[in-house]
Amino acid sequence: MKLPSGKDSSKSKHHSDVSLVRVLSQQKQLKSRLPWYYAPSFLLLWVALFYAVVIPLYNRLPDGISIKGESLNPGEFVAERAQRWLYKYDRIGPKVVGSVANEVTTVAFLVDEVENIRTEMRSHLYELEIDVQAPSGAYMHWNMVNMYQGVQNVVVKLSSKGSNSIAYLLVNSHFDSKPTSPGSGDDGTMVVVMLEVLRQMAISEMPFEHPIVFLFNGAEENPLEASHGFITQHKWAPHCKALINLEVAGSGGRDLLFQSGPNNPWLMKYYNQNAKHPFATTMAEEIFQSGILPSDTDFRIFRDYGQVPGLDIAQISNGYLYHTKFDNFEAVPGDSLQNTGENALALVRAFANASEMYNPEEHSEGHSVFFDFLGLFFIYYTETTGIILNCVIAVVSLVLVGCSLLRMGRESEATLGQILIWFGIILGLHVVGFFLSIGLPLLMGVLYDAGGQSLTYFSNTWLVIGLYICPAMIGQVLPLSLYYTLRRNDKISHPNHLHMSLHAHCVLLALIAIILTAISLRTPYLCMVSMLFYAAALLINLISTLHDRGYYWVLIVQVLQLMPFLYFCHLFYMFLIVFFPMLGRFGHSTNPDLLIALICAMGTFFAMGFVAPLINMFRWPKLILLGLGVVTFIFSMIAVSGVGFPYRAKTSVMRVHFLHVRRIFYEYDGSVSLNDSGYYFDFQDRRLYYPLEDTSLNLTGLVSTESDCSKYLMCGVPCFNHRWCKTRSSSHWLPRDEPVAIPGASSLQLLSKTVLDSGTAVRYSFEMSGPPHMSLYIQPLDGVTVEDWSFIRNILDEPEKYSAPYHIFFAYGKDSTPLKFHIDFAISSGNFDVPVFELGFSSHFVSYDFDRDAVGLQFISDFPDFAHPMEWPTLFERYVF
Repeated sequence: MKLPSGKDSSKSKHHSDVSLVRVLSQQKQLKSRLPWYYAPSFLLLWVALFYAVVIPLYNRLPDGISIKGESLNPGEFVAERAQRWLYKYDRIGPKVVGSVANEVTTVAFLVDEVENIRTEMRSHLYELEIDVQAPSGAYMHWNMVNMYQGVQNVVVKLSSKGSNSIAYLLVNSHFDSKPTSPGSGDDGTMVVVMLEVLRQMAISEMPFEHPIVFLFNGAEENPLEASHGFITQHKWAPHCKALINLEVAGSGGRDLLFQSGPNNPWLMKYYNQNAKHPFATTMAEEIFQSGILPSDTDFRIFRDYGQVPGLDIAQISNGYLYHTKFDNFEAVPGDSLQNTGENALALVRAFANASEMYNPEEHSEGHSVFFDFLGLFFIYYTETTGIILNCVIAVVSLVLVGCSLLRMGRESEATLGQILIWFGIILGLHVVGFFLSIGLPLLMGVLYDAGGQSLTYFSNTWLVIGLYICPAMIGQVLPLSLYYTLRRNDKISHPNHLHMSLHAHCVLLALIAIILTAISLRTPYLCMVSMLFYAAALLINLISTLHDRGYYWVLIVQVLQLMPFLYFCHLFYMFLIVFFPMLGRFGHSTNPDLLIALICAMGTFFAMGFVAPLINMFRWPKLILLGLGVVTFIFSMIAVSGVGFPYRAKTSVMRVHFLHVRRIFYEYDGSVSLNDSGYYFDFQDRRLYYPLEDTSLNLTGLVSTESDCSKYLMCGVPCFNHRWCKTRSSSHWLPRDEPVAIPGASSLQLLSKTVLDSGTAVRYSFEMSGPPHMSLYIQPLDGVTVEDWSFIRNILDEPEKYSAPYHIFFAYGKDSTPLKFHIDFAISSGNFDVPVFELGFSSHFVSYDFDRDAVGLQFISDFPDFAHPMEWPTLFERYVF
């Protein structure tokens, strides 16, 4: 046997010593981790920051100024006076277009109050003009021809006597409301805000440069008809160069700037300089303009038909009351009026003196990126600046990450190549974690929906913490935690390994920012903000050498993460506040839980991206993940209990839209093929009618309308507007034995049938009359096309975009003159003595000027207290001509 040489023995001893050092190093690293039981405190600290900072600042409102205190606050908005006006407005009741309440009482109220303001006005400084406009017109609203006749606008122009400016500022709100709702939030709040702003401007000692047009429009809910009538027909409309549109999507709270422009970044400059309580985000603008929300505002009409740039501002809190009878005076806080009023008054004063108003086209280049920080201050910059910032911060962050990896290579036993390989593995795992952090909440949403448990968070919103936020955190951290646990590496310290995981998040943010910026989105500012603070922390750590001293770098990172954490929590909490109640009217064709899961996942990704991986700083991180899993399980069990039932009486009701329908279908020979009555339901959320089962409401016989779509025009139902018509095939019909008593007269008369000179087309002329809301549904039969008609031609000129049956919606305000119209049909066979087309005619008796019959009233009273019905009688007649 050969004995080892001295050299080999020395080498063996050296390897043994190195191995011992590595073992001791691993033990030291393990012992250097904090005890596992500190991890819950670490996570709860961030939860505490959310509740201690974000929530109070989100709900912060200024104290309302009283009339007695007005002398101490000269020139300031007075909330108490606005509340007094709102009380009068509320007591008028629901203000449906065409009703006495809307067309007579509310118009008189507005004119009277404006005249009262005239008596206080400094008449030596200002001129005030009032015009009550009653326009008629039409435009395309989605797939529907939206016709209106005699809808009303109360238009007030206030101008300084010394001004020669022909550039006007337009300030808009609407005074009509949905059926059943007095509309004190939507949009009575903004009506009275405008009245008080008008008053303050009229009594001011400081004249302004540009005239201000205050448009109180009387047909927004119809939809958007009065604003179209103003901007296309009013004598002052061509002079309007900028807009402040005031809306409400709830009742109370702060007012969110959620749309601006288009282009005209100067608007944001004035908002930044003058809004006393800034609350805005580019992300909200891009989401709203994407069309995923079941909402629209007059802002679009002014933008598309008048090319008027402006700001679209809305109160967004307590959307559960929106378009319900609970949207009343008592639900509107005075402090909320003060908040909105101070913003509106300051903006009106600023725009009324803006030099850009003379020629906005010269300042119209580019969009803006804008956002507030917890309502404390506002940041905005041009889209071009945003592109530069996103790219520069991304590149700088990547360079700093590269410097950090180089430093790790010098300070460890590993080569730079090995470090890059390990970093690549960690980056890959982080990408997996990103998809898991989105996928797990979405999976929860799918599972709950499959089990008929969607919307469990609707009333108890805190449930999303366990249902979606905890799974998002588990998904984000799980791959890295398993990697650190199962594959230890003694060539590089655990603090450096942990640092790499945050570097991976930074690199992922940089890639997302570059990609989204390349496709012309402005929302990547979120990535830029997150990278900016992490890059600053990394730079400090590299310069101070804290980077190389164990976990000391964590302190700098976390201190600088406070601001982005608070911002992202504030931002995504705002989105949840908006979407929670909105999902109660989101329709039943889409799983709403997926949207909430996605918001929670993205909020967790941005707010906790540089925080959550740090649970690996503690021993036994898998225990922490297990704990988050237990929280998810507990919340899931709570959600499937009675706590998860979505609806509550008065505070968060189930919306049920239905019509009391009398159907009479006439055939070509005049015979009646169908004559019945029933209730036509357009359920508003995912749960359909299931929550109404096992209540006092009798739904026996309820069937889907889908099977009737092949038999009857419009699936046999008189859908009200484009939203109802879009879901007509998935609506429901409940037969009723007693005929529905139609509370008013309506008529559709064929005046003449004339073969045109061409010999290939025939003209049918009609006259229709009835309640303020009526619809026509036109379906040419085989071999027949519509060649022309007296309506606007958009549908006929774009056959690739619009298809039969064609929907003509007609509404009137104070002018009930019967509508005469004609339709020209081209017939390929040349035979005009055969059936040519089907014509549906629906008469909607929407307002409470029309009575419901006794059977219908009993049916309404049978609804449980957690449901809020919006309903009216409708006559649906179908003819074959």
